[in-house]
Amino acid sequence: MELPRHVIPKRLRSGKVGYYYNVPTKYRKLNCSVKNEPLGTDFAKMVERAKTLNDHFDEWDTARKGLPVSQGALMPKYGTIDWLFREYKRSDAYLNKVAVRSRGDYEWAMNQICDILTKKGERTGSRPVKLLSPRAADKLYAKFLEGTGKKDLKGKERLRTGEKLIGLCRKAWKVVHRLFPDEFDQQVPNPWTGVTLKVRAKAVKPAVTREDVYTFAWGAIDAGYPEVAATAVICFEWLQRPENVVAGHMKWSDYRAPSAPTVIRVAHHKTGTMAPHPLEEVQEDGSIVKFYADAEEVLAKLPKLGVPMILREVGKKSKKEKADGIAKPWIYSSLTHVVTRLRKKIDDVPAHFTLDACRHGGLTELEEAELTDGQGRALSTHKTQRSYEGYAKRTAKRMLSATRKRHAHVLAEAVAVEIAANEAVTNVQNGASDGVQNEKPGISKSA
Repeated sequence: MELPRHVIPKRLRSGKVGYYYNVPTKYRKLNCSVKNEPLGTDFAKMVERAKTLNDHFDEWDTARKGLPVSQGALMPKYGTIDWLFREYKRSDAYLNKVAVRSRGDYEWAMNQICDILTKKGERTGSRPVKLLSPRAADKLYAKFLEGTGKKDLKGKERLRTGEKLIGLCRKAWKVVHRLFPDEFDQQVPNPWTGVTLKVRAKAVKPAVTREDVYTFAWGAIDAGYPEVAATAVICFEWLQRPENVVAGHMKWSDYRAPSAPTVIRVAHHKTGTMAPHPLEEVQEDGSIVKFYADAEEVLAKLPKLGVPMILREVGKKSKKEKADGIAKPWIYSSLTHVVTRLRKKIDDVPAHFTLDACRHGGLTELEEAELTDGQGRALSTHKTQRSYEGYAKRTAKRMLSATRKRHAHVLAEAVAVEIAANEAVTNVQNGASDGVQNEKPGISKSA
């Protein structure tokens, strides 16, 4: 069996064959940036990883010889900022931590950084990583605030965009420096650490009310989109993240399953937790209280097209045609576009209505119900109090409730002070009268 270049096989104790990427000693003595690495026992994965490592080796060797390196989109010059972002996108830090729906934004941000031109007219992405100093990072931050697109208004600073780009650079430099330390300035390996960001007033994400959600849901059902209606309700009632609902993490097998007929299990893919929400409770008199009657009424309109709850029917030219039994998952961006169209058509639905706003509205309702942090996090499955607080909105209802409690506290304190003062006066009066009544008349010595 022919192995990729620089790969050697070894027989393991288990009897399996393990593969190792081994850079020749000749190149290791020349400080080759590509390090030796175990490639596992899976032949297909080994071949894929070895190809990547050999591409890195060829780039390094070509640069070492002083020859021009390919400038193709898939093969940026080794050691440049373009190369750094490519390595970051191949790292576990990116593949395991960055959600699929967010990767488009990351790609846009990387292009924004790399396409900025220097005074000499060179792309920032073509510059060597070693040459980017802290002062250069400060100048780039100023460029981030200005923007170069047609939609960027002159004189208006992009403070939020600047924060995002600085955070991305700081993270990418940290990840790639760990993998390729020789390609960075040894004195200041991460020039983005310590960049002073301008203070901005952080915007609060919008949240919708229960009335808004169900007005939209029934309007969507009337328009022939029960799956869109169910998505909005699930995000609001059971606090599921919209991308998880659309991706198929809400399943019919988790809704009133035979093993748990009074529960809906909500899998939170981001935190790796499962939240079993009770749907009903039997009272002492035998009556049943349904906690989510309105939500279950919406789910009853949702056709069962497969194991996931949210699927779309394909092969139909219009919503009025009969289903042919073929269903596929929704693409998240497509479903959000449908939400926008329906929101404009349905009366009494606010302009800020989105699936994210539905979830934020549900979390805000928990706070308005005056649940403790522990009770709220039990339903939302947030792991920290800080992350939970970030979603709860400071609505007028919450402010009124807090003001009532504070006012009641002030009144209670005032009453306590008044009672204490009255008791003190009473004690003084009683002490004086007791002294007068109990005093014995003295005996006159002159007598």
